[in-house]
Amino acid sequence: MTVTTLLHNKVRLALHELRGGSGRPLLLLHGLGEQSPATVPDHVAAWPGPVMALDFTGHGASTVPAGGGYSAEILLGDADVALAHLGEVTVVGRGLGGYIALMLAGARATQVRGTVICDGPGLWGGPTGPTSTSFVTLPDSDAAPDPYALLELSRDLRPRDYAALFARLALEHSGLDEPITVAAVVRPPWLESVAEEMGVVEGSVEQALLTYSAD
Repeated sequence: MTVTTLLHNKVRLALHELRGGSGRPLLLLHGLGEQSPATVPDHVAAWPGPVMALDFTGHGASTVPAGGGYSAEILLGDADVALAHLGEVTVVGRGLGGYIALMLAGARATQVRGTVICDGPGLWGGPTGPTSTSFVTLPDSDAAPDPYALLELSRDLRPRDYAALFARLALEHSGLDEPITVAAVVRPPWLESVAEEMGVVEGSVEQALLTYSAD
């Protein structure tokens, strides 16, 4: 496995090449508290091109910043740095990575050629509207996963209309008829809203990748 270090501001991100090859890469985004797999997972093994996996900030071999300050938008920036390095990709996101994959699909619609949202840690996320603010101080740790990441990203806001907006951007600008596939069984409110959008389909990871590999 080859690891490339990418810079996102002062954070060093680990981008893992799980399998080489030619053609469009498949980018895997892990769940909350997880890290990139060491080998190609069975459910994506049929992908014909390279398979890459990104460690988000505070996870795996990527930088653990001091003092927290995590949000889904920070991780979106991580994924955008990987996208800039790889060019066009198809994305499979697990748990929290599924939410980031959705955001990336909308924000970079012409470069993301298909997105699959799967079950995994952090899929539920935080509330859909504002709540009372609380401040927590945790022991400093240089080890991943960062405790601040686990705390802050587990309660990060996930408004239904915000998630649906990214789905609509992908549907409007990607050029694909069905750019988003929901493979997750668990359906928090934000994902229910995404699944209700016309053009978003439900199905298995394997079938989605077969379709996206032909686009």
